[in-house]
Amino acid sequence: MEKLKLWNGDIPGYDAGISDFVPTITPFLLSGSEKRGAVIVFPGGGYYIKAGHEGEPVARWLNSIGIHSFVLDYRVHPYKYPCPLLDAQRAVRLVRYHAKEWNIDPDKVGILGFSAGGHLAATAGTHYDAGDPDAEDPIDRLSSKPDAMVLCYPVISMKRYCHLGSRQGLLGDDPSAELIDLMSNEDQVTPDTCPAFLWHTAEDDYVPVENSIMFAKALAANKVPFELHVFPRGHHGKGLAEDMPELAVWTELCATWLKGLGFSG
Repeated sequence: MEKLKLWNGDIPGYDAGISDFVPTITPFLLSGSEKRGAVIVFPGGGYYIKAGHEGEPVARWLNSIGIHSFVLDYRVHPYKYPCPLLDAQRAVRLVRYHAKEWNIDPDKVGILGFSAGGHLAATAGTHYDAGDPDAEDPIDRLSSKPDAMVLCYPVISMKRYCHLGSRQGLLGDDPSAELIDLMSNEDQVTPDTCPAFLWHTAEDDYVPVENSIMFAKALAANKVPFELHVFPRGHHGKGLAEDMPELAVWTELCATWLKGLGFSG
């Protein structure tokens, strides 16, 4: 199936004077009539680009473990907050809206992000709503809350152990203290936050491992189920890490976790 536009009408926050980029989602759907879970992939890239190796190859890996998948091509610089989040929220709603048509369990819609895409996933996983029952667009009547999130060497904070490039790409050169707080997702976790799987490497010198640790601590404090793996070796941006067997095991661990949540048979 080819790329689908997230919106067929007006795009919230769209400004052709900033960029004429139109956000899309690419489905990777499994055949058969069995209902399965689905995971939307958010590639990283510092909110400036989207890394190709963190997109389609990850979607195809999810297919290999029996899960429908999607790759979100969300807005990045020169677009700023809240545009990436609006795209992520819309993607979750869109997948739910087409759940019956695409043989997806609407209660098993997850998100998976790498690096800055991990920040976007953590943001979508902590900033969501139940939908607007009075919305003219039926897609907007649905919840944007994911049922699970997978965070791969994620940027989490905009203030502690912060990756400044991602902060600049999302929030600009001089964001307010209030916006920095709002986008520091370790402070946005509640008991209602969905379960999370996190992995990072101890030697990541681009996005410090403390980002994942802080988020895991926040999940624990709110009694939200989570799984955290910190691997000793591996630099930032390894994706599926197929060249490092000791790191590539994250996919097996994640597959088991997703199966435990009912995303695959």
